[in-house]
Amino acid sequence: MPSFDLAITPLRELNQSLHDIPAGSNDLHFDVLNPRGSHAVAVGIDAPVSVDVRGNVGYYCGGMNAQAAITIHGSAGPGVAENMMSGVVTIKGDASQYAGATGRGGLLIIEGNASSRCGISMKGIDIVVKGNIGHMSAFMAQSGNLVVLGDAGDALGDSLYEARLFVRGTVKSLGADCIEKDLRAEHIEILQALLDRSGVTDVKPEEFKRYGSARKLYNFNIDNADAY
Repeated sequence: MPSFDLAITPLRELNQSLHDIPAGSNDLHFDVLNPRGSHAVAVGIDAPVSVDVRGNVGYYCGGMNAQAAITIHGSAGPGVAENMMSGVVTIKGDASQYAGATGRGGLLIIEGNASSRCGISMKGIDIVVKGNIGHMSAFMAQSGNLVVLGDAGDALGDSLYEARLFVRGTVKSLGADCIEKDLRAEHIEILQALLDRSGVTDVKPEEFKRYGSARKLYNFNIDNADAY
């Protein structure tokens, strides 16, 4: 198991090693020690490896992730898992602003709280936050699922497109064009699958409320409804 101590090893060397993993490699688990708030840790991975980051990280950890399972044993700065494509990023602590921004796929799990603009412009990513989220979360979110076990701040889902938002706690206010919608059987199925994948066993999907777009701020064609 390769181990990188960022107290003595340059960050560039870690990221280059993660980018250079050859097909069929037996080195599928990486340990990262002493990140000490470093920015851009474990970015741009495109291989089915696991990476354990032992401490807090700064900006953009796990950005552009594809295939990898990245676990941050601490808290993350702004933009964690930004533009994520696939794989899983798990944060054992809290996440700062715009976690999962523009994410196109994969699963982001935040075991603590997330700050403002969580899931901004999400484009297919699934995000599960076990704590609370800040204001303007899911702003202009286009597709994917945002699941919040706690509370949501002001202007949730402002200028929302077709992402699905599920909140178990209270919502301080809804943003422009975001409304509460019925929680149907297909949504309960989606929620249950995401809760299971995130290791949540003591919460039922029926405890959530669903929020989505009122479709008043953009051109929505009912003939294409099945695409949403």
